[in-house]
Amino acid sequence: MSTRRPPEPVQVVKQRRDKVLRAMVDGVPYIRFLGIEFERRGDELTGIMPFKDSLIGNPMLPALHGGATAAFLEVTAIITLSWGMLWEDMESGALDVTNLDHAHLPRLPKTIDFTVDYLRSGLPRDAYARARINRSGRRYASVHVEAWQDNRARLFAQATGHFVMPQRSE
Repeated sequence: MSTRRPPEPVQVVKQRRDKVLRAMVDGVPYIRFLGIEFERRGDELTGIMPFKDSLIGNPMLPALHGGATAAFLEVTAIITLSWGMLWEDMESGALDVTNLDHAHLPRLPKTIDFTVDYLRSGLPRDAYARARINRSGRRYASVHVEAWQDNRARLFAQATGHFVMPQRSE
């Protein structure tokens, strides 16, 4: 006869997930500088880069700066990879979230290469991005990221990146 844990109240699960995500994001000053936020639905993350004037690269159009766009895509890829890496420990309760901060989380993946395709000018409005992990092993990961603004089907940028995964302590 196996003893199963009773399911946790949904609010406890949501709070734990939100706390882990907040600790990951708050630990990176560049994410705060750009104002990037993440919305969580289950295990899926959507990166959000709220518009601000300092993100404009070409005021004549006006268009988002290509560097801000690339950084947004790369940050979304890295946070999505980290989220996937932590998911099992977070859900099983193996990750202690009582005094969690970025110093008590595994290191973030490191970029090997990152190629951005600028499909159209980013408009002066909020941008959204989602990453899809193509492969994630113990040492290496490959990720594809897509960014849009008003219409999910009308991408303004996409990227593919390869990352070195942090070594997990056994």
